[in-house]
Amino acid sequence: MSLTKQELLDMQEEVAEAKNTVAELVGQDKALMKQLKDDWDCGSIEVAEKKLTTLEKANATLQKEKEAAIEEVEEKYPYE
Repeated sequence: MSLTKQELLDMQEEVAEAKNTVAELVGQDKALMKQLKDDWDCGSIEVAEKKLTTLEKANATLQKEKEAAIEEVEEKYPYE
């Protein structure tokens, strides 16, 4: 199978566009990983996921404590 000059040029343009897209995505990935490191001191996605799990558990605990404290206040100081 033989390709025409135009088909080869079109393919070359598609390859160039794909390379640009890959370069943009790599740049975005690097920027996001830097932000993850700077903001949360996480050097990888795995570390960030573990930290997220820990924070979610802590948040759930704090939510329960808050609800218990509100209930206690409402029992001591009923309002109507």
